[in-house]
Amino acid sequence: MQKHTLVIGATPNPDRYAYKAIEMLTKYGHSLVAYGIKQGIIGAVVIQNDLPQQVFDTVTMYVGPQNQPDFYQYILNLKPKRVIFNPGTENAVFEAQLQQAGIEALQACTLVLLSTGQY
Repeated sequence: MQKHTLVIGATPNPDRYAYKAIEMLTKYGHSLVAYGIKQGIIGAVVIQNDLPQQVFDTVTMYVGPQNQPDFYQYILNLKPKRVIFNPGTENAVFEAQLQQAGIEALQACTLVLLSTGQY
């Protein structure tokens, strides 16, 4: 089943995991929006520099906890079904806020979830 996904922390750098996740999400047929501070294109996906106002099933985080507070209210207002905290982005404070709002907070790797059919 396709899950509309927002990738926060997208980058045009092919060495970064956010880049690899966008490639893999596309390969697995998931619709997505890539948000990042740097402009660029990953395959056919244009990195957006403005936060989208859409309905998302999943938000997958590729920004460190020190840079996440600016996104707290935005993500809470989106009300996605889940937020994936990829390795290095774990944030107990924000995870608790999400869970309190009824949003699943998952410490996992998007690449692993996709490759093992658990996405």
